[in-house]
Amino acid sequence: MVAKALIKINQLSKNYIEGGTQRVVLTDINLEIAKGDFIVLLGRSGSGKSTLLNMISGIDTPSAGSVVINDINLTGLSEHDRTIFRRHNIGFIFQLFNLIPTLTVQENILLPLELTNRLKKGHREHVMKLLAALKLDDRYNSFPDKLSGGEQQRVAILRALIHQPELLLADEPTGNLDTESSKTVLGLLKKLVKKEGKTLVLVTHSMEIAQMADKVYLIRDGKLITKTM
Repeated sequence: MVAKALIKINQLSKNYIEGGTQRVVLTDINLEIAKGDFIVLLGRSGSGKSTLLNMISGIDTPSAGSVVINDINLTGLSEHDRTIFRRHNIGFIFQLFNLIPTLTVQENILLPLELTNRLKKGHREHVMKLLAALKLDDRYNSFPDKLSGGEQQRVAILRALIHQPELLLADEPTGNLDTESSKTVLGLLKKLVKKEGKTLVLVTHSMEIAQMADKVYLIRDGKLITKTM
C-alpha cells in the first residue's frame, strides 16, 4: 500500500531581483513526499536546497507554483495564517540550533507548546523523562551557552518534536558539530522520527548523511535533476 502524500510541490519556481537583475533560484520543481518518509535534499551551497525548504515551510513564498501540505495550499495563505500553520504543524531544526539564550533547556523545549497555548502541567514531567532518556536531565535548568554543540542540538530536536508536528524540517542540522556529535545527533533524529511516525525533510551537502535517508533528491542550479532510492 502506497503511503499518502503529505507534501505536494507543483511547478515551483523562485526568482529574486538583485541590483535590477533577476536571479533564478528554483525552476519548475515538482515533488511529492509521502507521510513517514525521511527525505534528503542534497546539493552544494547556493544550489537552492535551503530556499526549497523555506518554500515548504511557508517562511518564503514562490514566484510561481504551489506547495500543498495535508491538502492545505500554503501558497494561498496570508503570512499570518502561514505562521499559525507552522506553529501547529511543523518542527524546525537549524544548523545554529536557534535556542533562546535567556531560556533554560526545559523552557526552550516547552516553547512551541506555549506559543500554541497547549502547555499543560504534565508536559514539564514529560520533558524531564525525555531529557533523562538522552542523559541530559541534569541540564534541564542550564542555559544554552553552558551546553556543548551536540547537547544544544539534542535539545533543539526535542523542541522540534514536543508539540507533535506531523512534519519536521532540518537545515544542515550537523553543520556545526564534530564527527562524533554528528553521528549521535543523526542517529537520535532518525530514531525519534521513525518512532513517532513523523515525516522528515533534511537539507545537507553531505553524501554520508544522505545515505541514511529513505529517498534522496539532488538539487543543482535550482533544478531537481535526479533522485535515488
